[in-house]
Amino acid sequence: MAASLVPHLANDQGVEKIYVGVSELKCMGARRPFDHPHVYLDMGGDSQILCPYCSTLYIHDERLHADVTDPKGCVVDEVA
Repeated sequence: MAASLVPHLANDQGVEKIYVGVSELKCMGARRPFDHPHVYLDMGGDSQILCPYCSTLYIHDERLHADVTDPKGCVVDEVA
């Protein structure tokens, strides 16, 4: 279970890999209306995880903050 807020991520750019500063996240594919079921992903002791819906490979990069991705712009503002 996540100890803090888990970021919601979208791959609107359609890239193969997204580097993230967290090991737990929610993937939605692309933003609405092109999203897939929003799935919680936990890397556990691994450094990467593949989304079973959109095949985006998320790779943990400890140099990144929790709200930063590479490429930029993948964190979804759930308030909007």
